[in-house]
Amino acid sequence: MLRLCHSQVRTPHEKILPKSFFDKPTLKAAKGLIGCVLARKTPYGVLRAVITEVEAYDGFKDRASHAHRSKTKRNEIMFGPAGYWYIYFTYGMHWMLNIVTGPKDYPAAVLIRGTDLASGPGRLTKKFKINKKLNRKPAEKSSGLWIEKGSNKKLKIKCTPRIGISFAGPIWAKKKYRFVTVL
Repeated sequence: MLRLCHSQVRTPHEKILPKSFFDKPTLKAAKGLIGCVLARKTPYGVLRAVITEVEAYDGFKDRASHAHRSKTKRNEIMFGPAGYWYIYFTYGMHWMLNIVTGPKDYPAAVLIRGTDLASGPGRLTKKFKINKKLNRKPAEKSSGLWIEKGSNKKLKIKCTPRIGISFAGPIWAKKKYRFVTVL
């Protein structure tokens, strides 16, 4: 059974993050997503959860990025425009949810790793019933998956190295591109 959260009533244009929110440097967008609300249209209403953990993948030089070597059919969505979903399958069992950031032709995205309802990127996509059908769709109500502004509450955010990217080498594995709320 899905837990539905209902937030304060506001007009949709005030609540949903505009594409301009994502059209900025990736680390800034990633940190800004902490405390925002991931929203998914379901047959039962809208499922909402507060984003608590993200990781940034930033540009051609980032050896952990899918776009490090070149543009491919799989990663071409990372090259923009900002504000679109990049969803891929990994380990033969999990969908990963990313939002494209930064300027067009610069490959960057933020992996949404966790919310207050689901810890871990695989659990998150299962909870929200996210799969390849949403890949390349805009983060808007029309796609059924979007991000809303969070509360104005100040959150403590910890920056740490990303998880599971030792293949990228010691320099990139140690970059503090993971942002997580500190309770």
